[in-house]
Amino acid sequence: MFDQMSGINLLMAKVVYGCGLRLCECPQLRVKHIDFERDAVTIRSGKGDKDRETVLPESIKEKLREQLKKSRKIFQNDRRKNVPGVQLPYAFEHKSPNADKEWAWFWVFPSSNLSIDPLTKIVRRHHLYSDILHRHIRHAGISAKIPKRITVHTLRHSFATHLLEKGYDIRTIQDLLGHSDLKTTMIYTHVISKNKLGITSPLD
Repeated sequence: MFDQMSGINLLMAKVVYGCGLRLCECPQLRVKHIDFERDAVTIRSGKGDKDRETVLPESIKEKLREQLKKSRKIFQNDRRKNVPGVQLPYAFEHKSPNADKEWAWFWVFPSSNLSIDPLTKIVRRHHLYSDILHRHIRHAGISAKIPKRITVHTLRHSFATHLLEKGYDIRTIQDLLGHSDLKTTMIYTHVISKNKLGITSPLD
């Protein structure tokens, strides 16, 4: 499927799969959420308004750094033109009103165009819309002739399944996915239990 994608959509798809993110979590990543030194990605206010930390794949670091350079140019251009800052979490917006113009809070995947904030009616820089990523992943699955319906969530499922297949602890995977209930994570175990005997057929 990745072979059918390119550019920023391929990078975002790899971030979703490599970090186990939900559809909305990837576009909403901010510069401060990427920790290259610790190989970690922080998700703020995920499902259930919870924060969590997940793994940053080594294989996408270079492309992410390139993306941040592109984002930095957009950020600097916005600052030169005095464009209103990016939207901040509500509580933080009141505590640090100038943080919206800081590089650390800027989007990793900013939109190329300004748009009207539906709540404040302010024209500002938003992140890329998740629907765009969803559409590209769905089309990539079709182009790859994968006989299943492929969505962004399929990549998150694959993240969990592949970690289980490699023998990682179910509770560790629960933390990486941000599941509040272990039962939700346990759903993935049915996939790896199909050949739980570990036997190879004589035909193979």
